[in-house]
Amino acid sequence: MSVDCLRDGLARYLPEDKREKLAAASIGIAGAGGLGSNVALLLARSGIEKMLVIDKDRVDASNLNRQQYWPRHLGMRKTEALRELLLELNPRMEIEIYNDEIDAGNLDALIRRRDIWIEALDGAELKRRFAERAAARAAFVAAASGICGIGGDPLMKRKLGNLLIVGDYQSDLCDAPPFAPRVIQAAALMADGVLEYILDS
Repeated sequence: MSVDCLRDGLARYLPEDKREKLAAASIGIAGAGGLGSNVALLLARSGIEKMLVIDKDRVDASNLNRQQYWPRHLGMRKTEALRELLLELNPRMEIEIYNDEIDAGNLDALIRRRDIWIEALDGAELKRRFAERAAARAAFVAAASGICGIGGDPLMKRKLGNLLIVGDYQSDLCDAPPFAPRVIQAAALMADGVLEYILDS
């Protein structure tokens, strides 16, 4: 099987100039959980070939209901498990990983490493701080809020300058468990926003 099978398949749908634009873009993924792992795979399937993935956690059984991991990944660092999946899909990808926590001490230095960011962190305060700082420094940032449970109001994209926020804008705080369909909906909308930014800019 050719290592370029994904590239070859994308050639059926996208002209060369668009494929080159996607392959040249470099994306930062802040958090490799439900949102981050799904966004990463969606972008890779669309032709993105350069990523920086940041997460400090390891794959746990409680992650398997919505995150892009399999039982074989249990105990692995999420960054390394995600890199394995991405390279299986496209061996030509360039994936840099950072196995540490994002905090006030490294936030700005990390943000400066990429111009396009996916904010997929846990914790409302860290999410807010990262999105605000990234929007001030990066070219484009996609974030999510209000995506838990099942059903509920439709998820939507809202643009505030170079910041894209995906959510229902109702359920920031929710006691329902995070089910895969709604998490993946949000990830798909975030990935769609990134692709739109890259191809239209």
